Amino acid sequence: MANIKELASKGNFFSPGHRACAGCGGTIILRLLSAAAGENTVFVGATGCMEVVSTIYPYTSWKVPFMHNAFENSAATASGVESAYRALKKRGKINKDINIIAFGGDGGTYDIGLQSLSGAMERGHKLLYVCYDNGAYMNTGIQRSSATPFGASTTTSPAGKEIKGKMQHRKDLTEIMIAHNIPYVAQASIFYWNDFVEKVKKALNVDGPSFIDVLSPCPLGWGSEPSASVELSELAVSTHFWNVFECENGKYKINVKPKKEKPLEEFLFKQQRFKHLKNNPELVEELRRYLNEKYQNLLKKEECSNR
Repeated sequence: MANIKELASKGNFFSPGHRACAGCGGTIILRLLSAAAGENTVFVGATGCMEVVSTIYPYTSWKVPFMHNAFENSAATASGVESAYRALKKRGKINKDINIIAFGGDGGTYDIGLQSLSGAMERGHKLLYVCYDNGAYMNTGIQRSSATPFGASTTTSPAGKEIKGKMQHRKDLTEIMIAHNIPYVAQASIFYWNDFVEKVKKALNVDGPSFIDVLSPCPLGWGSEPSASVELSELAVSTHFWNVFECENGKYKINVKPKKEKPLEEFLFKQQRFKHLKNNPELVEELRRYLNEKYQNLLKKEECSNR
């Protein structure tokens, strides 16, 4: 399992001094991701929070090659980089192994970028795609995305008298990626940072495409305290709001099974986006029912994988 000294000894490939909000989960994800991948890495980033805060001309936070592309085609661009790398390596013009990592927020992954992501996975490019999942289009005004959870209030699904926030459950993109029959798919949490680092290493070592979805607390969009981001990442797991698991070659494994499950309300009511649910307990129960069903189904899939 990864340790702090090991990561620190590799250097800092995503520099401090970026312009992200205090408490941003995305920057923690990128620091861990870049440290785990190392210096022989090319990053491809979709338009979004992490691109904006790290590459405002003429400055950059990246100490490794970074390519910015449009909102919708991070995976497509990374596919081109991977194809060029394979061709150059075959001709002997590159003699070292290079990691190729694409990333995007949930807007650029679940929604706008889903077509190019699906294409890259189906074609079998050897690349890792990481989604920093904050549950809305935070960079452009906190609009709902298909990753926005049930009941959450956003600027395009505002909680009011008639509609109590978003009335649809979030898309299960991790299962959609698993359905592509790729070698490695996982979900992670920044609270369990060493689990995430190990998943990055495993993903980069598979022969083919891989995908990791990481919960990314957003104090601005969630209406939470900046100092609470890591705590919320733990509460999300211990309330089953977010499950930490992997699917390697079709076999499921739950990496974190909470020893002490916590009430869902403990996670929800530390965020302003869910504050209206205090007066709508039936919506909390619906979300609880849905999350419990998802976790029970995940347990069954793990059990089947071990037979």
